[in-house]
Amino acid sequence: MVWDAVERLLGDERRVVVDIGGGTGGFAVRVAELGHRVTVVDPSPDALAALARRAEEQGVADRVTGQQGDLADLSGLVADGSVDLVLCHGVLGLVDDPAAALRTIGTALRPGGALSLLVGQHHAAVLARAMAGHLVAARELLEDGAVAPGERRFTAGELTDLLSGAGYEVTGMHAVRVFTDLVPSSLLDLEPGAAASLLDLERAASTRPEYLTVAAQLHVVATH
Repeated sequence: MVWDAVERLLGDERRVVVDIGGGTGGFAVRVAELGHRVTVVDPSPDALAALARRAEEQGVADRVTGQQGDLADLSGLVADGSVDLVLCHGVLGLVDDPAAALRTIGTALRPGGALSLLVGQHHAAVLARAMAGHLVAARELLEDGAVAPGERRFTAGELTDLLSGAGYEVTGMHAVRVFTDLVPSSLLDLEPGAAASLLDLERAASTRPEYLTVAAQLHVVATH
């Protein structure tokens, strides 16, 4: 579902794309296969080496560039106003100042450029801790927003406010993994067609706003 939204953002024209924290290129190589140029910014040299191998194997090495660094280094790695689309999946919750990070991304984007943002969702994290029997941790997260060191999760409202404050316009928000973490894997293995049915169910729920509060992740599309 996230890929479907990214593919729509890319459209038919050739784009300049930056994938922050893109690691081994799960998204980047697919984007390059569509003819777009992609720069992956990631702190891990091992991940970037795997990215280079994957791009070479898929015949898109000329359209994929790996840069060692993180979101804070973006302004030194990418020219201001030069990027059509930024992918920031699973990264915003790891930074100390999400608002500043979003402003940094906005500087890299050309006017009208787009951001694909994927983050952990706060309410689902409370439920997950409670269902796992970690009741004290669930209460702490519910009351104080406290999470494990290095993590941060967001509500839909918090994301909208953060993006608006950083100069973005939210054009879409989708619920991701509403049911997947709740359905026993044994059921998927035993029930014929269960995996496909689960994916269909996830797609159906992803656009319904009432499920944003229980999704494990939120995917936001915004323009700057």
